Amino acid sequence: MTTIAIIGGTGLTNLETLDILRKEVLHTPFGEASGPVTHGRLAGKDVAFIARHGYGHTIPPHKVNYRANLWALKSVGATKVLAVAAVGAINRELTPGSLALPDQIIDYTYGRKQTYFEEDLDHVTHIDFTYPYSLDLRTTLVQAAKNSQISFYDGGTYGATQGPRLETAAEIQRMKKDGCDMVGMTGMPEAVLARELGLSYAAITVMANWAAGIEAGEITMEDIQANLSAGMGDVKKVIQQLMLLI
Repeated sequence: MTTIAIIGGTGLTNLETLDILRKEVLHTPFGEASGPVTHGRLAGKDVAFIARHGYGHTIPPHKVNYRANLWALKSVGATKVLAVAAVGAINRELTPGSLALPDQIIDYTYGRKQTYFEEDLDHVTHIDFTYPYSLDLRTTLVQAAKNSQISFYDGGTYGATQGPRLETAAEIQRMKKDGCDMVGMTGMPEAVLARELGLSYAAITVMANWAAGIEAGEITMEDIQANLSAGMGDVKKVIQQLMLLI
């Protein structure tokens, strides 16, 4: 039975080492997911995989149906979700191409469907979100990264912005003052929706670039792709080790 699901972000629309068994199209009460759920085996474990932006990478961050994606993964039996995401580095210790395992989030998004608790309610529901990443899964993920013998940053605050445009230098300076170490566009509401569904959720992020204004010059897609290519190799090593620990 599937217990672990992986949500692939930019740079990870598939897992070459995943032994694919079948693909399943799921219809959820919240609309269509980003694509079919891919069922397979990785390091001897049953895994469910979905590409956040679609398998052709055609869905921008603000248009991802986060509710449908998480609902679909829970529907196939997942109890743990590992999210992979490309981000911009704000903290100088997070160099392009490196990995970080964030432990906090600041949400700057707007207009997204943020909750399952809004229609036909018997009562108003509030959930604790003090620590947005699940301690159990994140602890296991940290150990997997150590076992992979790669360099990574343990912790950090993920600032989630609306996208799809990149941020201004002034916005990044504000985020730096707010305490953000990295900036991405998909961290929310994904994390809170997982919490509402009772799923253990942790994230592994790849520094695709320096965030706006941290270094001189413009951010180019060529540099982003080069950094992602380097970082995703390490992500796959961590995932392989994670499968051995869960």
